[in-house]
Amino acid sequence: MNKLIAVLVAGLFSASAFAQTATPATPATPAKAAATVKAEVKADKADAKAVKAETKVDVKADAKVEKAEVKATEVKTKAKAKATATAVKADAKVADVKTEAKADKAVAKSETAKVKAEGKADVKATTK
Repeated sequence: MNKLIAVLVAGLFSASAFAQTATPATPATPAKAAATVKAEVKADKADAKAVKAETKVDVKADAKVEKAEVKATEVKTKAKAKATATAVKADAKVADVKTEAKADKAVAKSETAKVKAEGKADVKATTK
């Protein structure tokens, strides 16, 4: 196993040594260098413009989302206020109904007492 690893490592070093060949240095032509620099500057400007446009779109989208959230909050608040008002009206109506029921109960009780009194009076009148 150790011999196999040694052979593989030696082969790796020898292959890397042969793969590196000396390339002759070619002088860069000034026209190509200037054109390359110009292209890079142009590309940088285009990138900056794209970033600016993307930022603008993001800001607009954030503003729309915030506006929608505010509107939803307002609608929620109005709905809660309306529900509270409805609940208050319902409670008042229930209180009115309870009051009316108590009044009816009192009237019925007094009428019952009156009828009982009349019945007792009739019984007394007939027994005398």
